[in-house]
Amino acid sequence: MERTTFGLLFYIRRDKTNKKGEAPVFMRLTINGERADASIKRFIEPHAWNSAKGKANEKSRGGKDLNLYLDAISANILRIQRDLELDKKEVSAQIILNRYLGKEQSDRHTLMEVFRAHNEKCRALSGISLAPGTVIRYETSLRLTEAFLRTTYKKEDCYLDEITHQFVEDYDFYLRTVRRCCHNTTTKYLLNFKKIIRIALAKGWMKKDPFAQVHFHFEPVEREFLEKQELKVLLNKEITITRLSQVRDIFCFCCLTGLAFMDVQQLKPEHLVADIHGKIWIRKARQKTKNMCNIPLLDEAQKIIDRYRDHPYCQTHGVLLPVCSNQKMNSYLKELADICGIRKNLSTHCARHTFATLTLASGATIDNVAKMLGHANVNMTRRYAKVLDSSIMRDMEVVAENMAL
Repeated sequence: MERTTFGLLFYIRRDKTNKKGEAPVFMRLTINGERADASIKRFIEPHAWNSAKGKANEKSRGGKDLNLYLDAISANILRIQRDLELDKKEVSAQIILNRYLGKEQSDRHTLMEVFRAHNEKCRALSGISLAPGTVIRYETSLRLTEAFLRTTYKKEDCYLDEITHQFVEDYDFYLRTVRRCCHNTTTKYLLNFKKIIRIALAKGWMKKDPFAQVHFHFEPVEREFLEKQELKVLLNKEITITRLSQVRDIFCFCCLTGLAFMDVQQLKPEHLVADIHGKIWIRKARQKTKNMCNIPLLDEAQKIIDRYRDHPYCQTHGVLLPVCSNQKMNSYLKELADICGIRKNLSTHCARHTFATLTLASGATIDNVAKMLGHANVNMTRRYAKVLDSSIMRDMEVVAENMAL
């Protein structure tokens, strides 16, 4: 192993005296021939300095206090050198001096630095390997983390090594109380935050994982869906307000096809394909998973498409339906539910649940429904399976017929 030479001395700059005639005290750190100098922000009269010893004369005014300060600096410098060697990190005069002065940049990284770098990469991958919704979710997580730091710790940023298990508990508490997030939403934001921590750990910028022994779980959610009669009411309701009429049509189209909001928003003429029997199918890769959806187009769904064939928005954007933003859709759906007397919390994703539930209840196999929904396996589809009164009655009629005496 190469022998490390180490030297630390203090000296004064007689050519830089202040108005009082006092000279500034400097320190010089030398390691393996490399030197690094810095002022210690103290002054002394030149005649009171002992150049041979690199100290102040004990009997001079303030000399004893200055020497105690120099000893403290020496102890700190030696401690920093020892810590670097124990961590098997590079040791040089400038690195030690920077750490002592608090100027190190490459060694300590901040939370916001890592978070913003991650989000920049996400934005660059948007539409390539990441869905735009994923990018938006991480941007929201970044803003929430910034707000948490300001509210709880009164700071704009923090070093990664300051993030502890208590920090995670405080963030959890903030999301549940200040932001009023439900359990599952809180869990999603903490998982987003955990990804940033994993990046820092992988790069060696953190020594301890603040999420160690933290286990996440999602609570089961009762998914809303429309029953057949409710869907009929919505389809046949006469609505004179254009914006609500359009939202109703698009929502019902999703109920009849199982398309998610992003997929129906992107639906174009080239996604409609005729088979050898002349039947029209929707063949489109899902935006979220890239899995292909194969959906036979029902007559009611075809009527909705025909209704907007000449719509200006569809003509301009080359799409089949004039779909507004998801936020507006969900807002207008609340109005539609009130108008139609439906006491359920309608949302764009409720339509997908409705399609899955009604097709399964009508006798479609779970494998076929999975294919239409674009699921990779039927385990994902089973989440949508509901036991309806109609399917119970149908099965019991078969049982009654077979048990007839």
